[in-house]
Amino acid sequence: MPEAGDPDRGPLRAAFSGLTTRGRSFLAAGAAAAVCAYLLGQEDLLRIGALLALLPLLCVVVLHRTRSRVTAARQLAPARVAAGSESRVRLRLENTARGVPTGLLMLQDRVPYVLGPRPRFVVDRIESGGRREVTYRVRSDLRGRYPLGPLQLRLTDPFGLVELNRSFTAFDVMTVLPKIEPLPATALGGDAAGFGEGGRRSPAITGEDDVIPRDYRHGDDVRRVHWRSTARRGSLMVRREEQPRQDRCTVLLDTRRRGYEQDGADPAFERAVSGAASAVAHLVERGYAVRLVTDTGAVLPGEDGEQPDPAEIGALVMDGLASVEHSDGMGFEGAREALLRRDPGLLLAFVGTVAKEPAAELAALRRGGAPAVAFVAAGQLDARLEQRRMERLEEGGWTVLAHHRDSSLAELWRTASRATLGR
Repeated sequence: MPEAGDPDRGPLRAAFSGLTTRGRSFLAAGAAAAVCAYLLGQEDLLRIGALLALLPLLCVVVLHRTRSRVTAARQLAPARVAAGSESRVRLRLENTARGVPTGLLMLQDRVPYVLGPRPRFVVDRIESGGRREVTYRVRSDLRGRYPLGPLQLRLTDPFGLVELNRSFTAFDVMTVLPKIEPLPATALGGDAAGFGEGGRRSPAITGEDDVIPRDYRHGDDVRRVHWRSTARRGSLMVRREEQPRQDRCTVLLDTRRRGYEQDGADPAFERAVSGAASAVAHLVERGYAVRLVTDTGAVLPGEDGEQPDPAEIGALVMDGLASVEHSDGMGFEGAREALLRRDPGLLLAFVGTVAKEPAAELAALRRGGAPAVAFVAAGQLDARLEQRRMERLEEGGWTVLAHHRDSSLAELWRTASRATLGR
């Protein structure tokens, strides 16, 4: 993290508000001694009064200067963690004042309550140009994006006469990813065209060329020049090698609030988010081109421009799932429009309860003979009612599995694999 915030550089007179009871008592005693010295004509008493009054004033000036010369930085390791894992936070303080050490420092870093109590530290004086580091750990079982900071600093002098506060402005964000359940290495179908076991074909390896030529680029092998197209276009054209086709998968996440409204503590929605994250992580590891679509039509990692590599896709989708929230939508119209813009390939849906009309919309999302599997967050309604709603999806060619609170996603994955490969 870069240097934290801008220091508080208020006028010097504002620093006098930091005088403690002891400091104010010293001022009052000094003033009283000075008055008595004047009335009694005692020079020694005047010197004592001056010392009592000047000591807190000197502490105010020194601390005010030191406060604006203390910088802070924060480092998270790592900044992205899975739910239930810890992240280590390191705070580094530096005294940039020349020739002036700090007094006693008391630190407090602001953290959300879900990450634990606010960490507090006491740091001894820091010499001019010196540094000090303190560390603490944060942990959350709930996914989300949590701000850490800003840091609050309190400085005191060795005599306890002055206390000055300093609040930095910079903060960092800790991303807690959804829980991921390891899935078995079984196929759910979905080759490069969206069907089958997932075998990749690469005509380039066997020497076959794409029939569509492209413009010559510096460094291209001249043996690949396509002379017929070159003569037709008047510029060098080369035969383009066909790239290996990549298996595709679309993970659909139902975020409709009404799909989980019967679930008071909301574990069903978190179960669906965790299931989607597990599927994305598993498929990215197996080399699939994965994208996440929600019922509103939101798409991750996006559809514009050049697509990132699989590792970046997984990171982008996970970051999106870390902060995904409920939508107020009624159906899956937004998802339908997003799926129409690109062949979804293998379609995996993690949904809540689905009424008649949304079930019809969801069933229509399956295109052609592509495998489609729906993991329904069951246990929110009467068992017979849930069964009837799941049957509506099955009539549309979906493989439908009940994702109960105590069910294992790995076992459901194996069941889905047997069902899709047996179709």
